[in-house]
Amino acid sequence: MPRIVNKIQDFLRLETSAGFVLMFVALLALVANNSPLSGFYSGFLSTPVEIQFGSFEIAKPLLLWINDGLMAIFFFLVGLEIKSEVMEGELSSFDKAALPIFAAIGGIIAPALIYVYFNYTDPVAIQGWAIPAATDIAFALGVLALVGSRVPVSLKILLLAVAIIDDLAAIIIIALFYTQDLSLIALGWGGVGTLGLIALNRMGVMRIMPYALLGIFIWACVLKSGVHATLAGVITALAIPLKAKDPEESSPLHRAEHGLHVWVAFLILPLFAFANAGVSLEGISLSDLLAPLPLGIALGLFLGKQIGVFSLSWLAVKLGLAKLPTGANWCQIYGIACLTGIGFTMSLFIGTLAFEGDETLNAVRLGVLMGSIASGVAGYVLLRFFCKDTVDKSTKTGEVTAAI
Repeated sequence: MPRIVNKIQDFLRLETSAGFVLMFVALLALVANNSPLSGFYSGFLSTPVEIQFGSFEIAKPLLLWINDGLMAIFFFLVGLEIKSEVMEGELSSFDKAALPIFAAIGGIIAPALIYVYFNYTDPVAIQGWAIPAATDIAFALGVLALVGSRVPVSLKILLLAVAIIDDLAAIIIIALFYTQDLSLIALGWGGVGTLGLIALNRMGVMRIMPYALLGIFIWACVLKSGVHATLAGVITALAIPLKAKDPEESSPLHRAEHGLHVWVAFLILPLFAFANAGVSLEGISLSDLLAPLPLGIALGLFLGKQIGVFSLSWLAVKLGLAKLPTGANWCQIYGIACLTGIGFTMSLFIGTLAFEGDETLNAVRLGVLMGSIASGVAGYVLLRFFCKDTVDKSTKTGEVTAAI
């Protein structure tokens, strides 16, 4: 159990640091696209990159290589974390998972309904209904770190669990609602690769490289199939063995998770943020900010997340289906609900799947930034100045164990 405790604490420290890096990179992208460097910024993202093997060719601008390629590695890590949490962590039993499950469900439904309310008359804009349903765990934990010891570790674990369930929901939503015209041949080859992953797992292959090579093959097939290529990362992750043959050794899943975390947190996500957060502020007026699309996203993140996460959490506890985290109170739960409205990277990613065109994507970025900043500020102010301080007893090993 102490090993699990240390793993969670290391994860929280890493994600917190990554949140600060993301804040800096997002600001850098805004400056770059609204300065004399804007031409360089646009040119960098539109740089053509091509890979060809015989008649098989993938030719995309750098922006799409980041969104379709590097983000597949991010979703591979997400898949590893989901498998780990479901099999042996915070989501391994109903009593542990109940509160974050209810909170995450509310945090998906309410933001989507608010967005739909503002955009239901527009058949194009309605496609972005899932944009405000996402939570950026790195950003959220970064803001929570600014509050310091005023919140118990159990609340940080709750926020982490809600975000993981959010990611799982996002994967399902992408697969069901953001899939283009299917190529059954490419999808069939992807299925063959998936069977290969299952065979490796059943044969007890402990080396990660065979899974990675098959994962790259599946990624290329899925990319050509019309299903979003990042799902290949999740499929590959679910095949990685969770248990090692020698109990004294780390499992392939934990090795991959540990090895990738720094690269994803400090390279892949910052690159994605830099490529997608550069909102052009030229000619922006109040009417642009209050247009249905950005307003629906902003209010979905800011109000929808608060309403959905808090109300379903309260209902679950009052009905006896879940328990409050150790050392937490309702004011702090509301503060956490505010922080789940920091959508940023995941919301921007879904926005790139839902829409095309610079003007529409710029509106998406405006909405995401408005909603995420407002949510972060509200959560910080509430937790820092208005919620009653709690003694962070969970820093003691035994009580952290109890919280887990």
